Amino acid sequence: MRGLDRLLRPRTIAVIGGGAWCANVIEQCQKIGFTGEIWPVHPSRDTVAGVAAFADVDSLPAAPDAAFIGVNRDATIDAVARLSARGAGGAICFASGFRESQEETGDGAVKQAELLAAADGMKIIGPNCYGLLNYLDGVALWPDQHGGEAVETGVAVITQSSNIAINLTMQERGLPIAYVITVGNQAQTGLSEIGVALLQDPRVTALGLHIEGIDDLRGFEEMAATARELGKPITALKTGKSEQARAATISHTASLAGSDAGAHALLARLGIGRVTSLSGLLETLKLLHVTGALSSGRIASLSCSGGEASLIADMAHGSGLSFPPLSDAQETGLRAALGAKVALSNPLDYHTYIWNDGAALERTFSAMMTEDLALGIVVLDFPRADRCSAEAWQPVINAVAGTQAATGRPMAILSSLGEAMPESVAQELVRLGIVPLSGMTEAIEAIDVAARIGRSRPAPEALLLPRNRTGARTLTEAEAKTALAAFGVRIPRAERVAGSDAAASAAMTLGFPVVLKGEGIAHKTEAGAVALALGSAQAVREAAEAMPTDQFLVEEMITDTVAELLVGVVRDPAHGYVLTLAAGGTLTELLEDRVNLLLPSTPEDIRAALNKMKLAKLLDGYRGAPAVHKGAIVDVVMAVQSFVAATHPEEIEINPLLCCTDGAVAADALIITGENHD
Repeated sequence: MRGLDRLLRPRTIAVIGGGAWCANVIEQCQKIGFTGEIWPVHPSRDTVAGVAAFADVDSLPAAPDAAFIGVNRDATIDAVARLSARGAGGAICFASGFRESQEETGDGAVKQAELLAAADGMKIIGPNCYGLLNYLDGVALWPDQHGGEAVETGVAVITQSSNIAINLTMQERGLPIAYVITVGNQAQTGLSEIGVALLQDPRVTALGLHIEGIDDLRGFEEMAATARELGKPITALKTGKSEQARAATISHTASLAGSDAGAHALLARLGIGRVTSLSGLLETLKLLHVTGALSSGRIASLSCSGGEASLIADMAHGSGLSFPPLSDAQETGLRAALGAKVALSNPLDYHTYIWNDGAALERTFSAMMTEDLALGIVVLDFPRADRCSAEAWQPVINAVAGTQAATGRPMAILSSLGEAMPESVAQELVRLGIVPLSGMTEAIEAIDVAARIGRSRPAPEALLLPRNRTGARTLTEAEAKTALAAFGVRIPRAERVAGSDAAASAAMTLGFPVVLKGEGIAHKTEAGAVALALGSAQAVREAAEAMPTDQFLVEEMITDTVAELLVGVVRDPAHGYVLTLAAGGTLTELLEDRVNLLLPSTPEDIRAALNKMKLAKLLDGYRGAPAVHKGAIVDVVMAVQSFVAATHPEEIEINPLLCCTDGAVAADALIITGENHD
């Protein structure tokens, strides 16, 4: 397979087709300053967009480095075959009508297979995509307008939406963009492979992704590893929900660990920052371009307004960011710069006493910026250039630049409103090495994400990949518990019986109190098929006769339970095996207290996840109550993980896992198996 270098950075471009889209490609190449040769290809025209055309691919002067193919799907397949035979570097396939239209056309998948066969080792991007923009080298394999300009360094952006790609190029936030690439169907060359190639360009500082679906888990892991090795952070906007979550019917785990939970766990595991909006993506990329990932979430804010100080404190509440209290040294320096009238705090309202005093501003900002802070923020909204003058704002910029030079701490200027950061100012701040942040909500998200990315973590193990499964079968509770017990999960002593008399007899053998469960029922509690704390044979007999079954599981009752957890694993083809830890029993739906990880996870991962839960205080012993045996919980989760690695089920759920002071017991279990077809 040929590499991506020639396609991403071509010196010769073939444009195949004569319609408006192809004419636009030629015009955009000329507009962006492409200095290589452009070779239009059309069977009957002498020129396309004023450039001399060739009758076919075989007539070209040489094998082109890159081609934009703007013809229908059948002609696209033919063009790809001819380009590949000539040794072209790669092609953008603009046409639709492939896999994405399978339901409408009935032959989309077949046509996509034909396209891949035609490529025969030549790189193609798409089909059904706009192509790529390379602002570093002046390349526009792009059939429409765009808003970018030439840069020497910048961030790269990959998206699965061509329209979103156009919109991102129109940003006025001062973000230098090096590449924009759309991937369409990812028929051959996916987001992950392109991401690796872009990260390897020394002029690229960070990578931004808009993801609708992960193309290849191993490739995605490789991309993240490349970013880690090169010290280039990745941030992503992930959209889409899974059919898996919608199809959940008999367990809580599937609904708690749908595709979005899997995606979140995958990005966190690989050190990729997740944002929630396109504007958040742009602001995060801007911060990463200027400063790189942040060393921590410890920040300082300075503004000349108490309202702004309160607003940024509120905006950051609930995030991973903190405004550390002032040290004695900070207070001494700030008091010397500001005098006695200003109340000192972080965030700081430094008032307007020193507004026009550049030296005092710099002394103030420098006094705040100690070595333990990851970022200093000066809140500053600029006036409208068409109606007002920003002359008085320049001393603040100078003071921020001086502070950064004097203290060596990263600095940002943040406009609380997005429109209050003019593009010209933002671009100048980037040149000065100061982060221009536009909009307080997006800025807080960007800072939080940059801090999360910057946290030191060991390289993760390779994911346990899901296998293709069919013929799913749901084990009975007793079968599921027995299977898990073989891997070290502790289960209650129990007997399976038929009939109420046999249930009463089994209870006397086990010893009271006991739990009685009706078998063959998915949601036992809702169906009235669970009876707890039965203290006599007669109570067992009566409970059995009231249940909608004559098959029973009689179990010893665990009486020293401190807390109940849910431990579940779901096979998520897009992201791996998703491990869910959640509040268990009747609290599962009420508390919505859950953490999701991917397998394999380490004991340290599991302990950290337990500590993130709302139930953490209960597990640790709330208000003098005894603490649970956390080691036993971890052992159960690791045993479940071993079971998954050995058997590759569709789903497992232990709910509840009874957490006691001396152990953890699986009181109920569900396993859905399937035939392996890998």
